[in-house]
Amino acid sequence: MPELQTLRVTEDGGVVTVSLDRSEVHNAFNDRMIVEMIGLVESLASRDDVRVMVLRGEGPNFCAGADLNWMSQMVSYSREENLRDSTELANMFRTLDSAPFPIVGRIHGAAIGGGVGLVAVCDIVIAEEGTKFGLSEVKLGILPAVISPYVIAKIGTTNARALFLTGERFGAGRATQIGLIHRIASGPEDLDRFVAETVANLLTSGPQAVTECKKLIAHVAGRELDESVPYTVEAIAARRISEEGQAGMRAFLEKRKAPWIEK
Repeated sequence: MPELQTLRVTEDGGVVTVSLDRSEVHNAFNDRMIVEMIGLVESLASRDDVRVMVLRGEGPNFCAGADLNWMSQMVSYSREENLRDSTELANMFRTLDSAPFPIVGRIHGAAIGGGVGLVAVCDIVIAEEGTKFGLSEVKLGILPAVISPYVIAKIGTTNARALFLTGERFGAGRATQIGLIHRIASGPEDLDRFVAETVANLLTSGPQAVTECKKLIAHVAGRELDESVPYTVEAIAARRISEEGQAGMRAFLEKRKAPWIEK
């Protein structure tokens, strides 16, 4: 893909770290970042060697949402132009949410508006104590519409009502209570350590099993039992006879490490 201007990417042993790299605007995203993120994640999804993605932000904040300069252009957009931009933004969140590998969010500083959307599409989220969150779109007379499916899936309807309607800021403690994040770090060193521990834990799981787990969760969530049970039965049967499943079960029974775990 073309050279990236808004993202910084590093790789180490199947772990890809993607940094939002617009610190001068608190990593607010614009049309360029959206296109680059979609292209990058699609490229990573086509590779068999990518095991985990870590999403983080450069500078003092994780992500301030939409870039003000980009938003200023929207004031004069037609309905069709707004639909085009909104569709592309929706594609970015969908692409991240449906990535076949787990995404670990390393969150610090502030995550506002669309930044909360990025937090919501991460599978596991660790935030530094003192991080501020906010769904402040209503303060601008607009809506957290595109991110709403992912945020509501994380925090539920009752918390969405409180936070979407008020636009109030909240801290890491409340973000943990409502399920937006999973762990709080006391400072940058702890943040990096907790992220590293999480990544190491993920790397001991079967790569294909992790991908199928993400599909399982997406399929079962919100469905009735009559619809979800047949899928679950087929899913476990397929995993048990798969090469990875067979290798993992044999390794367990023989009290040795699974083949995907580094010796």
